Parts: sequence; structure tokens; C-alpha cells
Amino acid sequence: MAYWTSLQVYMEMLLLYLEEGRRQVNTRCSGLEPWQIIGATVLATLGAAWIKGFLFQQESLRSRFKKQCFRLVRKIPFVGGAIQSQLNKALDDMSASLCTLKEGMSYTEQLPQKGLSQSRVLEEIREYETLNEVKWEKGRVSGAVYWGDKSLTNLLVKVYGEFAWSNPLHPDIFPGVRKMEAEVVRMACTLFHGGPNSCGTVTSGGTESILMACKAYRELARERGVRYPEILAPVSVHAAFDKAAHYFGMKLVHIPLDEKTMKVDVKAMKRAISKNTAMLVCSAPQFPHGIMDPVEEVSELAARYKLPLHVDACLGGFLIVFMAKAGYPLAPFDFRLKGVSSISADTHKYGYAPKGSSVILYSDKKYRQYQYFVAPDWQGGIYASPSIAGSRPGGIIAACWATMMHMGENGYIDATKKVIGTARKIKTEVCKINGVFVFGNPEVSVVAIGSDVFDIFRLSNALSSKGWNLNTLQFPSSIHICCTVLHTQKGVAEQFVCDVREQVAIILKNPKEKTTGLGAIYGMAQSIPDRSMVTEISRGFLDCLYSTEASTSSSGHTNSNGKAH
Repeated sequence: MAYWTSLQVYMEMLLLYLEEGRRQVNTRCSGLEPWQIIGATVLATLGAAWIKGFLFQQESLRSRFKKQCFRLVRKIPFVGGAIQSQLNKALDDMSASLCTLKEGMSYTEQLPQKGLSQSRVLEEIREYETLNEVKWEKGRVSGAVYWGDKSLTNLLVKVYGEFAWSNPLHPDIFPGVRKMEAEVVRMACTLFHGGPNSCGTVTSGGTESILMACKAYRELARERGVRYPEILAPVSVHAAFDKAAHYFGMKLVHIPLDEKTMKVDVKAMKRAISKNTAMLVCSAPQFPHGIMDPVEEVSELAARYKLPLHVDACLGGFLIVFMAKAGYPLAPFDFRLKGVSSISADTHKYGYAPKGSSVILYSDKKYRQYQYFVAPDWQGGIYASPSIAGSRPGGIIAACWATMMHMGENGYIDATKKVIGTARKIKTEVCKINGVFVFGNPEVSVVAIGSDVFDIFRLSNALSSKGWNLNTLQFPSSIHICCTVLHTQKGVAEQFVCDVREQVAIILKNPKEKTTGLGAIYGMAQSIPDRSMVTEISRGFLDCLYSTEASTSSSGHTNSNGKAH
């Protein structure tokens, strides 16, 4: 009874407040004409809509404010001119280093009047091969080439030749390629413990596989009414997710890592889940430090909130599926976990297939439906494609199939034993070197090295002078070596550890010395608060890749005269 009496009192008080509010509004509007009231209402509504649009965008208010400030700073004549001068110098230096040709070489800028004979074309190709100064065959390169076995190469060249003119866009004309693609997908699904409804497609690489998963989950989110879909992914996740967010109008929400383990913070991911969340992401392993994210824990989150979980296994997918049988067991990371709905894995990395092949796999066919594109009203007929490309190289699919069939389970297990064993050896020995440390506890093929004593980019420069080509990383500054079959050659791992130990000892004699060369440029890039400048330099780098103006080098290389062969 007392409860109802209290409720009645509260209701009466509320009505009194409402009545007083009504009276105040009427009093203030008593001197206004109707058009004034209507006009003020419209302006207030438009103002509220503008404020909402300004505050709630995919890019944060802070980020937009910083960009605007730097734009204004660069418009100051003296400051803007100085910045542009430095940017131009950096781009010129970049062009000079990338576009330098050997003595007597020039760029072809137009078709030869008469086609070259096959023997002449091969001569030209051999000339182009001489431009390569990095000896990847000796295992001095991080990642990039994952095997390069000559007998396998010969097989792939023959297989590609058989299917060089084939195109999966026309399955009625090339049924053999259709069958091979279906079998590549099915074999991959089996490796990742997919059930009878698991499925997927072959793509051109890891980026396309990731793009396809994000596109599928964007469509799925839109179907349930999400207007601004968000991707929740670790800060260490591959940049292809940034590209997917950019292409598909999604927002990438970066989740921090545990500073000791370098694994994604699951609690932080849970806090970030909202009504706009379209998908969760884990890496197995991630590229910068080679760490396996806690897929089991994130899978539980995905199942609880009924969200798709994508596992990015592009880098090490065709290692981790064989590690248990190779004697290196891992925590579950695949379709054995209820929450995992898709996996990307590159066949052209540790699958040892030729470049340009990857797979995107789904736990259920209902997800793959959202990946497809169909244009039902095109005048050329009903157009349907499974992935980004329309026409696709059937020769690559055939070569990928041939690689998997040739390697077999035993071949993959043997290669995995060698690669993981080598990576573990490097990790163990580097951890013993005073002045450097290994990030987290890498379980697969990547070993990332940092230092609290000196600028780690000095070590990168020093190792480059010894012939090593490693990956340079940022936020935090580090370098890593991605071990491949090439690093399992006799003496390669031992030489790497020896060179690291030797160069670190030299650096520690003067640990505060400034970094020079490429390391200095990379270190400086991290410190630039205006990230648009870094973007500008990067775009300039991409422009340089298509330049046909050779540069003069200190070694006597000459400028191109532009003459066609």
C-alpha cells in the first residue's frame, strides 16, 4: 500500500513539473508569431542534426581536429614551403634509389615496331633478372619467398602452361579449373576442421581474402539494421582490415594488446562491442610479432554476442594446421571453436603455391552468400562473381592445386618441423643476447626483436650491411625475421644469430648514437604527428614504382634516354 502511495506522489510531482514547463514555454512564446516558432523549430532541428553529424563520424573528432590544425599550419607560407621542400627531397631520394638502372640499360616506352623473337624476349628477361641484388635464395630475406624449390618450380611452370588460357569465370568452358578450385577449398576446409557445411573460395591473396570476409559481414550487419558497421580487431591486425574499412565504408576499431604477451586484450574487446559491431577479428599469428591471439576466448565472446569471428591466418595458416603433427601443439584456433565463422589463409606463403593464391573459408554456406556479387539486370546477361575479380587466372588455381597434391600431408609436416624448429632456435638464442629482447612468446615462424637500450633501427641498418633484409616495424619500434624453408638451410640460422650478437655488441659500445640511413627515416616517420605527411610520402613511393625515368647513381649508372628496345 505504501508503495502505491509513494508512486502516486511521484506521479503528481511529475505532472506539476510538466505543467510548469508547459506554462513557461507558452509564456515565452506568447509574443511570437507562428512563422517565428516554426522557423526556430526548423533551425534548431537542422542545428541538432549538424552537431550529431559533426560529432559522430567514422573518424574521431580528435583525429579530424588534428588534421585540420596541420592543414592550417602547412598553409603558413614559410612553414608550408619548408615542409614541402623536405617532402620533395625525400621523394627525389626515393626515386633515385628505386629507379637506378645498370650501365647501358633504359626503359621501354613504346611497342617495338616489329615483335621480338622468342629467343630475343628470353635474352631481355635475363637482362631484367640481373637487376636483382638481394640474394633471397641464400635465406637472407625475411619472408617474401617461402621456398623457391627448383623441382617444384619446374612442376608449377608446366602446370601453369597447361592452364595459362583458362578462366574460372567460364566454368562451362574450363570445367577442370572449376573442379580444382573446389578441391583446393575442400582440402583447406578439412585442414581447418570445417564441417560438412564449411565452404570458401580461392582469391588472389590474403588482402582479397580479408576484404571478402569484411564485405560479407558488412552485408550481414546491414541486414540486421546496422548503418555504421564496425570491425573490432587488435591493433596488431593486418593493414588489409584498414583497407577493407576504407573500401566498404566500415569503421575499424583497434583493440589494444597486452604489453607483455602482445596478445589482444579480450576484456577491452568485450567493452568495445556495441550495436554497430559487425565482426570480431583475431590473428593466428599476427604479422608484426608472430603472436597467436587468444582465439578461444574471443570465440566465446563471439558466440555469446552472436557475432561473426574472423581468424586471419593468412601468414601462418599452412603452418599452424600441421604444427600438432609436427610436434608443436597449439591452442585451438579454427572451426573446432563454435564462435569462429571464417578463416583466411594464404596458399602462396607456407602452402608453397605460386604468388597470387589464397583461400577465404567459412564455417557455413550462409556466410559465403554475402560475399558474392550479382548484377541481375545487366544487358550482357546475369553477372555473378564469387570474389572481387571477374576473370581470374585459372593457371594460378591449377598450380596451387598441383602444389598441394605434390606436397601432401607428409611434405607439409616435414617443412613445418624445419621452419618452426628454426624459428624456435633463433628465438632462444636471441633471448640470450644482452641489450635486445624478443616480443612476447612467438609460437610460429616470426621472431620480433626490440631494445630498451638503443634504437633498434641501428641494428636493422647494421644487419643490412651484412646482407640481411629484415622487416622494419613501428609502434613500438622493432624488427623481425619471418622464417621460411630457405632459413632452414645449413648454417643460415646460426649465421643470423651470430651477426645479431656481433652487431649488438658493437652498438652497445655507444648505445646513444643517432641512427642514420633508412632506419632514421623510419624512426622519424613514427614521430611525425601529421600522419597525412607520411601518407603523402607513401603515395610518392607508389608513384616511383611506375616511373620510367632512370636515375644516375654514384656507381656510374646513367640516365635513361627513353629509347625503346
